[in-house]
Amino acid sequence: MSRSGTIRAGIGGWAFKPWDETFYPSDLTKKRQLEYASRQLRAIEVNGTYYGSQKPATFAKWRAETPDGFIFSLKASRYCTNRKILAEAGPSIEKFLTQGLTELGDRLGPILWQFAPTKVFDPEDFSAFLKLLPKEQDGIALRHAVEPRHDSFCTPEFIEMLAEYGAAAVVADHASYPMFADVTADFVYARLQTGSDDITTCYPLDEIERWAERFQIYADGGMPDDLGVIARDRKIEQKPRDVFAFFISGGKVNAPAGARTLQSAIAR
Repeated sequence: MSRSGTIRAGIGGWAFKPWDETFYPSDLTKKRQLEYASRQLRAIEVNGTYYGSQKPATFAKWRAETPDGFIFSLKASRYCTNRKILAEAGPSIEKFLTQGLTELGDRLGPILWQFAPTKVFDPEDFSAFLKLLPKEQDGIALRHAVEPRHDSFCTPEFIEMLAEYGAAAVVADHASYPMFADVTADFVYARLQTGSDDITTCYPLDEIERWAERFQIYADGGMPDDLGVIARDRKIEQKPRDVFAFFISGGKVNAPAGARTLQSAIAR
């Protein structure tokens, strides 16, 4: 068994007009942008699946255009998470998972379940929601990452709950939303959201180096001691974990450069 998990750095989506100038070659057609991006980066978080369903043929096309080892993370439909009673999300979750996303095959990475900043932690209701998330779909294992954005989730009870169901708490580097750096699954999912368009690498180089060190600690089976851990007395199993790290939102113009710089720092 490998002594360390795989670390994949990536971005949100691949169609963003400023990237025509800052990321893609000038002679590259838009139809080949995914092909190019997937060979420069190791993962992409798809936001479009949050707003609407895709056709099975679309997922199959994405798979065909990307190389072995590349991963898509899909943001779950807003109809699953933007609701008063999460325990009633079953039909929406089923609709999302049966739209054809398993056509991605081994390119299918974690599914991101993101909640509104106003969503308050209700232990009973949230536990019922986690019970609705299946471990596999069409014979393909599923990995679930949960991103609450309200401070009421900053409790060891929430962390223990995620660990019980094997879901990952998103390590969100955000200016105002809480960070959950606890390890609760067999992988780690990070969203780096405090970059700047004025920085050519999205994040300052020293910060990228520090994040690379943190992600290596996660991949080796540990947990960094300088992040927002909630359940500080909880012990975790020391085992290799895959890490997914996305440069999202803040500094989006230079997010691809940030992801490539992070990937290079990890490779050293």
